[in-house]
Amino acid sequence: MRTASCFLPDKSALPPCASALRCAGDDDTRGAGRDNGGDDQVGIATKTRAKPKKPSQFKVLMLNDDYTPMEFVVMVLKRFFHMDLEQATRVMLHVHQRGVGVCGIFPYEIAETKVNQVMDFARQNQHPLQCTLEKA
Repeated sequence: MRTASCFLPDKSALPPCASALRCAGDDDTRGAGRDNGGDDQVGIATKTRAKPKKPSQFKVLMLNDDYTPMEFVVMVLKRFFHMDLEQATRVMLHVHQRGVGVCGIFPYEIAETKVNQVMDFARQNQHPLQCTLEKA
């Protein structure tokens, strides 16, 4: 009777990263005492993988000021946050009435890029519009 074989060499010869691999037959209770009539059992190597962590999310916030025209804010929301006219107008009015509004929630790199795009565009058009981000 032959015991279950594995595709891997002796575990002591494996690098540390391969020590997490298991083979059929590693567990003494698996296949113990079975006679397979001379057929060899083939082991299957498996490795446990850690589930990737979702990236942290950040809110892109627009701040109200007394100088930037409402039409410009709507244009920014449509252009950089892909809102339709109705949604952009709703967010602009929220910013105007409450002093701050959420333009969107994104992973850090995207949120940072959008803040920079809005700020650069506002400066190019000589508006003091402020945009920032905070952890969601």
